[in-house]
Amino acid sequence: MSTDRPKASNPQSLSGLLPFLRPYRARIALALLFLVLAATAMLVFPMALRSLIDGGLLPQDRGAQVLALREHFTLLFGVAVALGVFSALRFYLMSWLGERVTADVRNAVYGHVLQQSPEFFETTQTGEVLSRLTADTTLVQTVVGSSFSMGLRSTVTGLGALLMLVWTNPYVMVQVLGMLALVVLPALWFGRRVRRLSRASQDRVADSSAIAAEVLNAIPVVQSYTAEAREAARFDAASENAFRTARRRVGARSVLMAFIIIATSAALLWGLYQGTQAVLRGDITAGHLGQTVVYVIILASAFAVLGEVYGELLRAAGATERLMELLSSQSPIVSPSNPTPALLSSAGSAIKIEAMTFHYPSRPMQAALADVTLEVRAGETVALVGPSGAGKSTVFQLLLRFYDPAAGRILLDGVPIRDMALHALRQRIGIVPQEPVIFSSSALENIRYGQPDATDAEVHAAARAAFADEFIRALPAGYDTFLGERGVRLSGGQRQRIAIARAMLKNPPLLLLDEATSALDAESERMVQAALESAMRDRTTLVIAHRLATVQQADRIVVIDHGRLVEQGTHDTLVAANGIYARLAALQFTA
Repeated sequence: MSTDRPKASNPQSLSGLLPFLRPYRARIALALLFLVLAATAMLVFPMALRSLIDGGLLPQDRGAQVLALREHFTLLFGVAVALGVFSALRFYLMSWLGERVTADVRNAVYGHVLQQSPEFFETTQTGEVLSRLTADTTLVQTVVGSSFSMGLRSTVTGLGALLMLVWTNPYVMVQVLGMLALVVLPALWFGRRVRRLSRASQDRVADSSAIAAEVLNAIPVVQSYTAEAREAARFDAASENAFRTARRRVGARSVLMAFIIIATSAALLWGLYQGTQAVLRGDITAGHLGQTVVYVIILASAFAVLGEVYGELLRAAGATERLMELLSSQSPIVSPSNPTPALLSSAGSAIKIEAMTFHYPSRPMQAALADVTLEVRAGETVALVGPSGAGKSTVFQLLLRFYDPAAGRILLDGVPIRDMALHALRQRIGIVPQEPVIFSSSALENIRYGQPDATDAEVHAAARAAFADEFIRALPAGYDTFLGERGVRLSGGQRQRIAIARAMLKNPPLLLLDEATSALDAESERMVQAALESAMRDRTTLVIAHRLATVQQADRIVVIDHGRLVEQGTHDTLVAANGIYARLAALQFTA
């Protein structure tokens, strides 16, 4: 996703919400019905007031006058009751719609983002996504649940009042309409600046959110480098930038609002002045003038509300654009329309990599892997070694099909992985990453993440196999202990054993171990190494390790350097070959 500043938003961008509104057509129709009924009640009120003034206050018999007044006030009260009931029903339905559509949009965007490949996150910050999921959806909720309803109501009542005024005072209102046309044109021109500033304001808020998300996920590093003040200053600068942009947006909206209110009020007051002159001349009655006054107030209020709502619509249009950008982003990694099933071997999965070349999208000129060919038999344990940045972890990412190679292909059990359904492919692979991921839940649920339908007994068995059962039971609530965000309550070795237990519970035919024992102390490493050796039986295992002592027992060792496969063989044969592996081994074992 591009980080360039986008063009100005347009109210037409709100059409992106139509697919989310369609399922609730019946409720929208009902809300519109109540809106029209409420607007009708409001438009009837001035007519009832005119009837009161012209009919109930005329000199007549005292008793008849009292009865007439009661009838008129009862009519006015009935109109007020109808207005209150219909307005409340309209408010409830539109507010419900706003909350429902916001939840649907938020769920759709979040679910869509989860389907994106890592390429998406190379160019889009997590904080930017979070800002769109929170701030932008809140703006959508405001416009659907409140502003849109207010705008429709004001449009209906304003048009109704205008029609009544034209009907009762045609000559005067033709003049007023001409003056109103002169108000609309500059208002539309000025609104373009408000649109640009609205979108820019939302982008600046997203920038500060991105900074906060990045820093809060790295608190230990920030504090260890005593960078709290620096990071606070960086966030302050982003917040101040967002404030300056928002201030310009608010200032522009304020000027637009003042212009609309003053100009429309001037036009309507001119019409009202003409009405008072007509009463003095005897052309119309006092009740007629009272009716005109109320209609003028309704029309002026409608224009004022529409000016405010238009500003909200512009902000929501910008928010909708940003949300639709996320929804329109297409992952280059998708399941084929007719996936090919792969047979599952009881001895693990066979891997065949044929002349594979790959460039990361963010580094298109530098090959992460170049012309790599490798075959791994079912049940074989192969270690990938080499200097940092050689391309070892890239092999894992391509096996999981987080990316597709530029050339060559990968076959799993004889089937090209591009021809397999993504879910089926990834279900066959278990991975223990170098930096284990612990979710904000209990130890039990963290392990069960590997197999959501696993029983408690199966979870406990996986934990025992990973030598995690003992320390988990020692926690305050045992397996039900909340582990904190990113597992902050656990040591590095404990987090790693949780991750290993999770992979063991999944029980996949292909196991990927990316420095799986790097965070463990010597004693824990021996225990987990024994557990991993047990877990590696009857399955294919690829192991990445910088500590060569952990890979000596592998069936085969593959050496990767600068994205190329340069050596392969057993530990003894590679040492005898006196190549890259021999030099790495000499450095480590001599030390």
